[in-house]
Formats: sequence, structure tokens, C-alpha cells
Amino acid sequence: MQIRAQQGDTVDEICLRYYGRTAGVTEAVYEANPGLCDGSPLLTAGQVVYLPEVSPPVQQEIVQLWD
Repeated sequence: MQIRAQQGDTVDEICLRYYGRTAGVTEAVYEANPGLCDGSPLLTAGQVVYLPEVSPPVQQEIVQLWD
């Protein structure tokens, strides 16, 4: 999927908005878009960003130490 960045967007904000998380996703977006943020972390308005398909987050088992 391709989206267009809004004024002042960062890759982290886009990942949170579209994937609901940043862990493990931000790196995939950078790999899919070489040179995306060369020089500045802010994207320009209208800049095209390719969002690759990513696997769902791994569910971690919650361990309770006390009942």
C-alpha cells in the first residue's frame, strides 16, 4: 500500500497510525523505502511512502507472580 505523508509526519507516526505499533514495523518501512529520510526525520507533505505487509505482533504470555 502507498500513502502520502502529511505535513510534519515522521515514519514513526505513520507506522503508529496505519499499523497500530512501531516495534518491528518502522524498520520494515525504512527497508521498503531506501533514502526516505535522508538528512531529516520529517517527511515532506505529499511524499509517497510505501507500507509493506507485516506480520501481526507476537502475543506474549503474561505471567502473574502473585494471585
